Amino acid sequence: MIAQIDNVLWHKTNALVRNGLARLGSSSPYIVVTEYPKSGGTWISMMLSDALAIPFPRNRLPMLKSCILHDHLFNPFNIHNVLAVTRDGRDILVSQYFHSLFENGSGNEALVRRTRKKLNFRNYDDLESNLPAFIEYTYSDGSRKKHNWNTFNDRWTETPRAVRAKYEDFLLRPVSELQRVSFELSGETLSEDNADAIVKKYSFSSLSGRKSGEENKRSFLRKGISGDWKNYFTPTAKEVFKDYAGATLIKLGYESDNAW
Repeated sequence: MIAQIDNVLWHKTNALVRNGLARLGSSSPYIVVTEYPKSGGTWISMMLSDALAIPFPRNRLPMLKSCILHDHLFNPFNIHNVLAVTRDGRDILVSQYFHSLFENGSGNEALVRRTRKKLNFRNYDDLESNLPAFIEYTYSDGSRKKHNWNTFNDRWTETPRAVRAKYEDFLLRPVSELQRVSFELSGETLSEDNADAIVKKYSFSSLSGRKSGEENKRSFLRKGISGDWKNYFTPTAKEVFKDYAGATLIKLGYESDNAW
């Protein structure tokens, strides 16, 4: 059983295997890419795979050899050779809304069924009206109380051995960011020409067939931009998010205060 199967048992098994392999210590053959879900980690992992010339086994059980090991790991214990990716939590919530409530061809059907059953919105397309309740759900439902955007970033920003990157920096200067991250993870220099070719290969337009900013709400690659939260956050949604994550937003430098 290698390829992904959309059921709870497969996903739990995959998560346990990845969690264990990620903690092999400094001699680990893996480059670990960890992110809070919907932070761009898959895209960055694809580029790193080419930059470091190692496989990126996606949507399957991990390989037992050198490769990119991508996951959503919250506990840094004994994880080395690791890139921790972060993204503006407001944009993450918008991306998670679409990913959790609309099938997008990525094997998220079971997630959509579970989330719709719990939230039972009258009109799922009305994101603006539903967003405050979705934020509450994200921070209060089950394990989400402990495994949230705040917790992830608090733990990884306090881990000195981790290489860190922001999704927004990869959007703004993908070539130099890919060069920097590749060097910090491997000690090997990636030429500007090679980095540029990789960035073009995995650009939003190359992967989706659409220009960055052209939205397809039913696609895993929905829009490919930063700052999309401004199109959906009402004053109520802003206040709910500030209550839960305003301090983390400031800590990460996305805002200077809570007056946004």
